[in-house]
Amino acid sequence: MREVAKKVKLLEPIDINSIGIHRDHYFPKAYIIDLPLDSLPDHVWLYIFEREWKASRHLWDRKLFVMGDKLRLVTTEYEIEEKIDWVRQVLERANAGIDEYNKEAEARVAQIEEEVSKQAEEEKARTEAIRDVIRRRFGAF
Repeated sequence: MREVAKKVKLLEPIDINSIGIHRDHYFPKAYIIDLPLDSLPDHVWLYIFEREWKASRHLWDRKLFVMGDKLRLVTTEYEIEEKIDWVRQVLERANAGIDEYNKEAEARVAQIEEEVSKQAEEEKARTEAIRDVIRRRFGAF
């Protein structure tokens, strides 16, 4: 039995007063915004998420990091609405990747189970063939 990779979303509705927003110490024009996630991501989701956000054409003015059950957005204050929409899109693409991963994993499990079943049937057939030879040679019943 395999474990299903789980999707992760923003925890909504967001309690705006619980979100940490502060200036970045390394980049004076940037802010750090910690958005709550609905669960702690597993390693599969983290891998797919990293791949999706790094594939973005917007890397020059924003970064995303998973910090436990929070999503950290590091960005400037400009066009913040568009950036929040971008975060949602990245999460949607990561979750679509989870769906694809789970389908592929299920197909692999089904293929392995089919191969194991086929091998068991072949082994049973070989065993029966040996029994038939012994029956004929020794007159066993």
